[in-house]
Amino acid sequence: MKTFDASLAWERGTQPFGDQRYSRAHTWQFDGGLSVPASSSPLSVPLPMSDPAAVDPEEALVAAASSCHMLFFLSLAAARGLVVDSYRDHASGFLDLDDHGRPAIVRIVLRPRIAFAGGRPDAAVLTALHHEAHARCYIASSLRGEVTVEEEG
Repeated sequence: MKTFDASLAWERGTQPFGDQRYSRAHTWQFDGGLSVPASSSPLSVPLPMSDPAAVDPEEALVAAASSCHMLFFLSLAAARGLVVDSYRDHASGFLDLDDHGRPAIVRIVLRPRIAFAGGRPDAAVLTALHHEAHARCYIASSLRGEVTVEEEG
């Protein structure tokens, strides 16, 4: 078993607390030393109690799924002798009620735009690469919601 750690820090300071009007801004600290400003989404907690410039947990989940898929895709492409020049994705996560009536990210759509050196592989090769990348992505395997790939030409 492997363990992945992240630390979180939030402090109330002098803010009132019982009225629910405290700041949700906090910091994520990762093992490599990177600190990331984080907050609830302004869609969940209105301004000024949230920080729209910070990363919210919903965005982080979508980014993690996108990143995991990309990293496996790149490795699989390289193993097949394909050279990827660039990979860009505009991923979206959809918050809705799940089968139990609870709010959940019920679907994530990945929309990669991939440029290859020496020409683009045919659609069957790309479909197979995306399918295998998805199957290997343990972030996607950890989610109950659907993760789909809609590659943009």
